[in-house]
Amino acid sequence: MTTPKLAIIFYSTYGTNHQMAEIAADAARAAGAEVRLLRVAETAPKAVVEGQEAWKAQVDKAASIPEVSHDDLEWADAYLFSAPTRYGSAPSQLRAFIDTLGGLWSQGKLANKAVSAMTSAQTTHGGQEATILGLYTSFMHWGAVIVAPGYTNPEIFKTGNPYGYSHSQGAPFDDTVRAVIGHQATRLVEITSKIVA
Repeated sequence: MTTPKLAIIFYSTYGTNHQMAEIAADAARAAGAEVRLLRVAETAPKAVVEGQEAWKAQVDKAASIPEVSHDDLEWADAYLFSAPTRYGSAPSQLRAFIDTLGGLWSQGKLANKAVSAMTSAQTTHGGQEATILGLYTSFMHWGAVIVAPGYTNPEIFKTGNPYGYSHSQGAPFDDTVRAVIGHQATRLVEITSKIVA
């Protein structure tokens, strides 16, 4: 049986999506996947980042995690993206990376890969669903296979987002949150295993 290869790609300003990605990585490894945890490059001006202590702390914390590259996307059988919401869409850092993928897309190297997404926002209805759906629109252009969690686990009814996990800033990473993120990652591994079999 082929071991599915999963790239978990995150951008995190203050650490929320980094933590979500770590939880997902643990669950995916437990489900039998080979996982690469990867960060999106920080493109904000250094002076802006260093002007906010929490932002700078997150950049420093994630510095040892490799930056995502085109080679990672070719290597992976599946992708799990996690990034915060910015005015109802993905942050410019992630969009900038996605915008570099035209060469891979035109060669069909992003097609038939399983993909899922997670996000966070300051408030419960701060554009989380719009952010995930916007990412899925890009993934549809790639010809990727979208693996949303749906309502396939009872815990999802507690968090209420069948598109992908979304975290409200400041909410605890409790057992329910960990279960929902873990389920999304595990489901992605399970579907990927069927695709690559």
